Amino acid sequence: MTLNIPATTKRVELHTSKCTNQRIRKETLDNISSYTNKSNEEILARINELNKEWDIERLLETNAAAVVILGTVLGFTVNKKWFVISGIAGGFLLQHAIKGWCPPVPILRRLGVRTSSEINYEKEALKEMRRNNAEGTV
Repeated sequence: MTLNIPATTKRVELHTSKCTNQRIRKETLDNISSYTNKSNEEILARINELNKEWDIERLLETNAAAVVILGTVLGFTVNKKWFVISGIAGGFLLQHAIKGWCPPVPILRRLGVRTSSEINYEKEALKEMRRNNAEGTV
């Protein structure tokens, strides 16, 4: 028996609609092309923004942690039935870790939240643009 576990770098994209992936890819390419005639300082400022951009993994982990904390607090203070929320959030997070999908993924992707690979693609393209500017090969 083999488990069908997608590669970490592609698992979210595999569970995102083709249309959404294309839109995110187009937005990323548009971001890159908008810096074609910009100074190295402006490009560096964008790279620094990208270093602070939250990828989908970070957003999901934060969301799941908040739900687990909320469910636990409510379980101890209101009713033990609230502990179910913590279990569900943990289950979804485990499913995401293995398969790359959980209920918030399609929503977050439609909102334009990118994977770390997508963010890094833009950063690397901008770094190359800066190198070319410094060498005068624009």
